[in-house]
Amino acid sequence: MALSKQTLDHLLEAEGNIRAAIKCAAVNEKPLVVTQISKLLYDIESLKEFEKLQDIVDAHINDGD
Repeated sequence: MALSKQTLDHLLEAEGNIRAAIKCAAVNEKPLVVTQISKLLYDIESLKEFEKLQDIVDAHINDGD
């Protein structure tokens, strides 16, 4: 099942906030902090892509039944 619109909206908002944090951290923090914040952004993107792939797999399994 795909992510609900409400969940997706919150994830998109979080992505925007994380991008702003990366921009600020790039100037004010050590590289390790920027790296860790970037990993958060990557994890959100991965979650959204995984959900799409899971929907494809589920659809394929259901078509086979």
